[in-house]
Amino acid sequence: MSASKAKGTAWETRIVGYLAENGFPHVERRALYGTQDRGDIAGIPGVVIEAKNCRAMTLASWVDEAALETANDGADFGVVWHHRAGKASPAEGYVTMTGETFARLLLQAGHGNRLGADRG
Repeated sequence: MSASKAKGTAWETRIVGYLAENGFPHVERRALYGTQDRGDIAGIPGVVIEAKNCRAMTLASWVDEAALETANDGADFGVVWHHRAGKASPAEGYVTMTGETFARLLLQAGHGNRLGADRG
């Protein structure tokens, strides 16, 4: 396994551990699906998590990748959980998504007004 792959696998494993310790008992690393990839972390219905542990942040391409994987999975939400330099815990990492995804997440959580959601 390459050093880059090992670094990514370790980050995914830390995310899974963090989520499991914080109320998500079914979370797990997902097997690779090739061109039909469905994200790196599974076990939260309707959510795709793409994990990234890279020196350079390329948010646009990462968010596009998460969107494609969300469509492949038929999920409601796709996010990128990326490592924060100098911080080991996923609790201190970043979670990135589009504004549209964030608005839908807030609405599903019971915040906001669905009538206002049509204003775009």
